[in-house]
Amino acid sequence: MKSYRKELWIDAKSRVAFINITGNVQECLQESGVREGIVLVNAMHITASVFINDDEPGLHQDFRRWLEELAPHEPVSQYLHNRTGEDNGDAHLKRQIMGREVVVAITEGRLDFGPWEQIFYGEFDGKRRKRVLVKIIGE
Repeated sequence: MKSYRKELWIDAKSRVAFINITGNVQECLQESGVREGIVLVNAMHITASVFINDDEPGLHQDFRRWLEELAPHEPVSQYLHNRTGEDNGDAHLKRQIMGREVVVAITEGRLDFGPWEQIFYGEFDGKRRKRVLVKIIGE
């Protein structure tokens, strides 16, 4: 069985962003040489997420609005976590909602997606460099 590991570095220019990383993961798959197996993609920061959904701008705006309604950034004093001097209590909650990682099957050397599925990095406390782990195992 083959094993492959790579870290992708993400530089989100805004506090909240949804970045399509499907192409990056496909490049990793090609580098790995795995034809049958699985790929794990996970955010390596507790204020970021990796998820699968449609690459449609209206949906991404809906995510932003919905997440802000569930866990508004301000006032920052509403979060006990922010007593540590941080201002990102909301980002931790947003990450919990959107999830840490995804696992995708690899079939005949391709990511085995359903219609419209893409892999996204979700950033909720951006403007600094963060990592995404891609781990591929299989034959």
